[in-house]
Amino acid sequence: MISPPTGCWKSSCQPSPRKRRRHLAWVMYVALALNIAIVSTLPADDTDGTTRVMSFNIRYGTAQDGENHWDRRKDFVVDTIRAFAPDLLGTQETIAFQRDYIAERLPDHDWLAVGRTDGREEGEMMAIFYRKQRYEKLDGGHFWLSETPEVVGSVGWDSALPRMVTWVRLRDRQARADESPIVFLNTHFDHRGVTARHESARLIRREVGEFARDARVVLTGDFNAPEGSAPYTALFAEDERSPSPVVDTYRRYRGVPHEHDEIPQGTSSGFKPRATSNSRIDWIAVSPQWSVVSAAIDRTERDGRTPSDHFPVTAILKMGPAER
Repeated sequence: MISPPTGCWKSSCQPSPRKRRRHLAWVMYVALALNIAIVSTLPADDTDGTTRVMSFNIRYGTAQDGENHWDRRKDFVVDTIRAFAPDLLGTQETIAFQRDYIAERLPDHDWLAVGRTDGREEGEMMAIFYRKQRYEKLDGGHFWLSETPEVVGSVGWDSALPRMVTWVRLRDRQARADESPIVFLNTHFDHRGVTARHESARLIRREVGEFARDARVVLTGDFNAPEGSAPYTALFAEDERSPSPVVDTYRRYRGVPHEHDEIPQGTSSGFKPRATSNSRIDWIAVSPQWSVVSAAIDRTERDGRTPSDHFPVTAILKMGPAER
């Protein structure tokens, strides 16, 4: 509670010049305090109209990783996320207690996530986090990467485990009224099934094509497949009927074929910051309405360790053709 300075406040009083100065100073102080309070409630992303996207395989929290166990690195994971400040964040290998930990420490974000095993809390999640002051949730759901995508926990093709997609439809409060909503999808392909990865990419391409009819699409995930592989081609290449509904943000931003790209592209780190020679298996894809302002692999490290056994990947987007 801000109290005014003592003195005469009635119109019939004739305060001294000193009291008038004190009165004016108090009024200015109150105005400044109110202005600070108002500014502090404005969303941090209320600036340039960009959309900041991060995809992050955070490594499942029950893994016996010794010095890299979740309890030893969970704050590092959150710090890495906060440093990029994503508007849209997709995490993979997320167990319920990891989802809750991240959600608690990202109070500006809402989330959507279910376990891949039972569609509730059991199993790893393809968790989605979105900045709640900026986005209004219109719809959301999940489907499984299998011959029966509507069947909860279904295992497809030669997959070793259930694999799934979580998606959310959002209205961007910063967008013009005539701009289409955003559909944000997050996934994790199987680590063993060669056929499963290929068929999963084909399934997602079909689903994304449907979403893209009336929405701007953002797709994040750990695809367990390198650039140029059959799953990559199935998702991004033009087929006999039509071009792909999405582009690879990293490759579009780099602007050179991956086989001629001299920048280290590995995204599977094994907790080692210098492990950059592996393949880029973590991707962010977007529909053609987006312009790719930047795309990068976040190689944050501390004391010779990374926050997870994957490097997070990031993209900054703006409305417009998906060109560099």
